[in-house]
Amino acid sequence: MNHSPSFSHPAISLIGAPTDIGAGSRGASMGPEALRVANLVPVLQGLGLQVLDRGNLSGPANPWLAPVDGYRHLDEVVAWNTAVHDAVYAELGQGHLPVVLGGDHCLGLGSISAVARHCRDTGKQLRVLWLDAHADFNTNALTPSGNLHGMPVACLCGYGPAALTGMGGQTPAIEPAWIKQIGIRSVDEGEKRLVHEAGLEVFDMRYIDEMGMRATMNQALANLDNNTHLHVSFDVDFLDPDIAPGVGTTVRGGPTYREAQLCMEMIADTGRLASLDLMELNPAFDVHNRTAVVAVDLIESLFGKSTLMRKR
Repeated sequence: MNHSPSFSHPAISLIGAPTDIGAGSRGASMGPEALRVANLVPVLQGLGLQVLDRGNLSGPANPWLAPVDGYRHLDEVVAWNTAVHDAVYAELGQGHLPVVLGGDHCLGLGSISAVARHCRDTGKQLRVLWLDAHADFNTNALTPSGNLHGMPVACLCGYGPAALTGMGGQTPAIEPAWIKQIGIRSVDEGEKRLVHEAGLEVFDMRYIDEMGMRATMNQALANLDNNTHLHVSFDVDFLDPDIAPGVGTTVRGGPTYREAQLCMEMIADTGRLASLDLMELNPAFDVHNRTAVVAVDLIESLFGKSTLMRKR
């Protein structure tokens, strides 16, 4: 059966970001290589896509220090996100579709800041789908840990230090209305209040349980048009740990394999995907690279593979 996507993608640029600088456990730095071992490149090439593996970015080592003023490793997080921002922005400028291979999810800040900057340059409307077990809307005053992988969405919306909130040249980088969070099931109490104050649209697991993944994705993808740049930021802990144990922050009760496949297939059906983060894969917690294989399988669906031949 021909698995070629029914719409054309630009060349895909893979950008490895091997760091766990913003996380609370070590090991996400091995994520990019685990995804390559799981055959990400040949799988995408098998869909007829041009894939450019740009290798890995470099940045400061993880000093594994205690938080300072509510932030762990702020300077190092700024350095890594700056590298991600510059790499993603450069690939977008060449007309490529950048895929950031994390690394922990603090790197979504640099990636999405670059995408927002590119959208300002080109007059595109940005839509971000944040697939995650966590809202990642903490601040230094609210965080129980100081780990910056719990703060990128807040920073993107202007809550945080200037070195992070202004990374793409504008503060805030995005408006809360541009981001749709899907699969959320772990939010700290103070964080929850800030999410409501900011007006973030959250499709949590109760919503998915009650309405189903199809209705959820129809809502999250509503009103996309030819002028929309769709960015997907996929934290592997979005998935239920029964199918994806290889993350540092597992939360039970996530989407099943089929729900996740439907999510990806519906995104693919829009034909609007223009950039992607694949974050928080932690081989130190995985079993025989199983989570990486599942992630690659889902990314294959995100880029157009479907179970049946369908008219789109």
